[in-house]
Amino acid sequence: MRYLKGSCVALVLAFAAAPVVFAQGGAAAQQEVSKAVKDGGIKIAGWQGKMDDTRENTGLTVNDARLVAESGNIHVTTGPSMTYWNPANKATGDYTVKATFTESDYMGLNNHPHPYGIVIAGNDLGTAKQSYLYCAAYGDGRFIVRGFGEPQTPATPPAAGAPPATGSFMMNGRQGAANPAVNKAAATHASVTQEIAMSVKGDKVSCSINGTEVASYTKAELVTAGKLTSTDGVYGIRFGHNTDAVVKDLKLVK
Repeated sequence: MRYLKGSCVALVLAFAAAPVVFAQGGAAAQQEVSKAVKDGGIKIAGWQGKMDDTRENTGLTVNDARLVAESGNIHVTTGPSMTYWNPANKATGDYTVKATFTESDYMGLNNHPHPYGIVIAGNDLGTAKQSYLYCAAYGDGRFIVRGFGEPQTPATPPAAGAPPATGSFMMNGRQGAANPAVNKAAATHASVTQEIAMSVKGDKVSCSINGTEVASYTKAELVTAGKLTSTDGVYGIRFGHNTDAVVKDLKLVK
């Protein structure tokens, strides 16, 4: 009986310690710091960009990420999480904006999956009043629909020392959602490709990935205080931090 009692104590101690290890591992993944990219900057004429004002980007600038033309495509390497656009690229009324994203070295610059995707409905981009919507895919089979709007005054004053409001909003939760349409990389450092499209048709705004609609919303859900100014606006591309991918055939279809 003493042997059994001792074993039980050992097992209890082992299980009690295990969650601490897992929790620390998860926290480390979420605290990944943005890393400056060599020879960074926006290297395509007419394009502009804005870095997210987030904790992991502290001390970095737009020039710590890289956007370049490569064989007729756009090659982006971050650095800080970034939104890129060309002010000449505007979409109004009913439209679809689409592109193909290839992450040739999945998680090559990070310790957990990071997203990339299409931006639409951009207004006042690069300012404190900017508004836009984006749909982005992860190489692990998930996607997110998020955006930025003019920060609203909170009903309850923020605590002392709290970071300033960024105006960001989420349409499908903090972790996004898994969908069979989103391609999964076979392994870390493998290549994965996603065809991403965002469409506005009548009262409907939708995101499709690899030919399948994965999310849709009414304009009333999106064009409201703290979210979009309009579904008309500039379109572009969006990248999470520490991510590298090539964007092919970014285009507007009416």
